[in-house]
Amino acid sequence: MTSFTPDGRIALPALRVLPALLPVVLALGLSACKSDSDGKGKGPQTPPEVGVVIVGTQDAPLTLELPGRLSASQVAEIRPQVSGIVLKRLFVEGSTVRAGQPLYQLDAATYEAELARAAAALQKAEAQAGVARTRAERDAELLKADALSRQAADDSASTARQMQAEVAVARAALDAARVQLERTRISAPIAGRTEVSSVTAGALVTANQTQALTTVQQLDPMQLDIVQSSAEILLLRRQLDSEGKGDQGASRQIRLLLEDGSEHPQAGTLQVSGVTVDRGTGAVTLRATVPNPKGTLMPGMVVRAKLVAGVDGDAIVVPQQGVTRTPTGDASALVVGEGNKLELRRLKIKRALGNQWVIGSGLKVGDKLVVEGLQRVRANQVVTPVPAGSTKNGKKKGGAEGAAKPASAPASAASVAAAATPATAAAITAAAAAAMTMSTTRGSV
Repeated sequence: MTSFTPDGRIALPALRVLPALLPVVLALGLSACKSDSDGKGKGPQTPPEVGVVIVGTQDAPLTLELPGRLSASQVAEIRPQVSGIVLKRLFVEGSTVRAGQPLYQLDAATYEAELARAAAALQKAEAQAGVARTRAERDAELLKADALSRQAADDSASTARQMQAEVAVARAALDAARVQLERTRISAPIAGRTEVSSVTAGALVTANQTQALTTVQQLDPMQLDIVQSSAEILLLRRQLDSEGKGDQGASRQIRLLLEDGSEHPQAGTLQVSGVTVDRGTGAVTLRATVPNPKGTLMPGMVVRAKLVAGVDGDAIVVPQQGVTRTPTGDASALVVGEGNKLELRRLKIKRALGNQWVIGSGLKVGDKLVVEGLQRVRANQVVTPVPAGSTKNGKKKGGAEGAAKPASAPASAASVAAAATPATAAAITAAAAAAMTMSTTRGSV
């Protein structure tokens, strides 16, 4: 629908020109600012900042973490020493037994009869020996009175000694029969925990059979066997035998890391080392004892043993992020030298200590080691060293703060013009004025 002005002209809708021209004006202003800054705004660049740490010394414990397998300190496989039928089992499977406690009872009727026979044989031999001894004594008296020949007296004495020997044989047979009877009750030779039983009541067992009836294992303390290479054994022995590197008793203590990652509460003690190197693996077996009062450790478990072999006093220890390696594996680091110029140092690393390196050579106390900003610098470059972890003026570098701000409303033409050169500012102001005039003028026909 057509509308008219008070003077009779046709009124046209207002032209929305400013919103359409404003991006063009802003682009012109920004491009002018950029070109001006590119041409004339460059000044001396500030040296890049790098985070540094001051190299110092500390005590570096020599800790070895070695895999090992646990075993019982004593193991007894229970086998019968006589044959017979198992009458009953006298223990609870998996329970702890004491030394000498009965475990099985075999049928003892045969061995009781044998014991009785041996006892009767001993009595018979003793009676015959008594008769022979009396005869020998009588013949000796007759010989003194010349009432008996010497030959007869000697025969009587010989018979008496022979019968005495028969008594000794019969007594030994009685002792053997008694031992066999006692073996029908099978007892534990050591104190420990029992395994499951391989036989039940009514089973026939034989003397010295290959299958064990059960096994008794002493689980407190436990033994830990650690297999280590001969080269590392030599290093370990030098550390253990060295003087002035800590308490030697403490250095032989080990801590156990279990399969679930937990640590065994009781510390073990390194006891003995093998004397023979395995020809196939080049390894030596170390043995340690570990207390196990609660029965937490079980035979056959694979654990990791942490052994503190000594303490390296006044060692140079640096963070690992400050050390880089070449493609050939050589270690190097950047150090801030005189005039804040970076120096490349070749390092010799002894070993790792957690997330740090123990340095053998290449660094000295007081050096400023670069640990942050290594990607932005190179050797022989001048830098600005700051303590590692700190930032310039408490803000992050690289314009991150301005980049993180969300885009705001378009800037005014006056602000853009103020940031541009004088010629560009005049052009921007004129364009903005023309746009404002066009937006406020009513068209007419």
